[in-house]
Amino acid sequence: MNDFKERIATELIAVRDRSLAYTEAEDDLLVRQHSPLMSPLVWDLAHVGNYEELWVLREAGGITPLRPEIDDIYDAFKTPRKDRPTLPMLGPAEARRYIEGVRGRVLDVLDAIDLDGPTPLHRDGFVFGLVIQHEHQHDETMLATLQLSGHPGLVREGDLPPGRDAGPEEVYVPAGSFLMGTGTLPWAYDNERPAHRVDLPAYWIDRLPVGNRAYAAFIEDGGYDDPRWWSAEGWQWRQNSGANAPLFWVKEGGAWWRTRFGRTEPVPMDEPVQHVCWYEADAYARWAGKRLPTEAEWEKACGWDPEAGKARRYPWGEEDPSPDRANLGHRAAHPAPLGAYPAGASAYGAEQMVGDVWEWTASWFQPYPGFRVFPYKEYSEVFFGHDYRVLRGGSWAADPAAVRTTFRNWDYPIRRQIFTGFRCARSEQV
Repeated sequence: MNDFKERIATELIAVRDRSLAYTEAEDDLLVRQHSPLMSPLVWDLAHVGNYEELWVLREAGGITPLRPEIDDIYDAFKTPRKDRPTLPMLGPAEARRYIEGVRGRVLDVLDAIDLDGPTPLHRDGFVFGLVIQHEHQHDETMLATLQLSGHPGLVREGDLPPGRDAGPEEVYVPAGSFLMGTGTLPWAYDNERPAHRVDLPAYWIDRLPVGNRAYAAFIEDGGYDDPRWWSAEGWQWRQNSGANAPLFWVKEGGAWWRTRFGRTEPVPMDEPVQHVCWYEADAYARWAGKRLPTEAEWEKACGWDPEAGKARRYPWGEEDPSPDRANLGHRAAHPAPLGAYPAGASAYGAEQMVGDVWEWTASWFQPYPGFRVFPYKEYSEVFFGHDYRVLRGGSWAADPAAVRTTFRNWDYPIRRQIFTGFRCARSEQV
């Protein structure tokens, strides 16, 4: 096995270790549905194995299906999350045996496959990148489920660097065109392609994500009770939901507290706010006299290198994420303090644009000009339209293998259980 295949094998092992760590719990916790927004954990566990079987073993390897009778159970489009507990899912022990059997055959396919051949699914190991990123995304979903479960002691903690106060509130991005998306990153999804030139007027964007202290000021100023700051749809959501703070926040004794993976603790005011929906982010931005950045503004501020005239894979350049540049890969089970990663700044000086929290943008999830489906329309195409808002950057729970400056996430504007935050922007004053 050559060096590239060895790296793929290492990534496969690492993501599976992560999935197993998040499902190392009592069977009752794994089979129970902790929220209608989420699947039972055991469904996610078997689903990642079934996805691997479909794409690596059947599509890439031409292997006879191992368990075709479970395909419909683990097809994410067949049954909504809220109804999955009614399915005849594999139990925890059987799910572990199934995904182990699939993985052994996957490594055999990896050993035999030609990664330099003409087949798009094989070339540059795309099919393996597909399943590795898919599993990491489900691992992040598992973490959201574990947060909703309210059970303590299931999610590991870790240490993060301290924050800092130095630096401007905003950074300036001059007018001009940049290349959005990619045509070169081998594991990029179809919705990130093709690269295309976008021309933008000048704008300012927050150097850092909006923090808990700033968001608490919005709450204290009556932000949730003033319809001036909310869109019509947002105000309707606010009234119907009864929300008056980020999800998992509560005010007691004059102080804000949050529940995080089964533990109640004071809200750390120097962290980026998380667990806010798009409507909340939009309302805060209006209150602050700003707006949410468009997806193009976000990507230019994050990844464009104006001196080199090209896009960077990460805000700081091409080097892989390191502990001094970004809070990725579950280094700790929460965002890092604001200003913790000056070494991770973009060419324009924006910081913490990858890791910590997914950042809402003003944009709907739409195809780029020249978009082509690959390898299946249900990954991206069926979601295009005016139902989903784009999120960028990746959270503390996202793995570096599934994060880059061009990566696009999307969700309904009402979603709060995911690890979401935001930063603001404003147009240049004329």
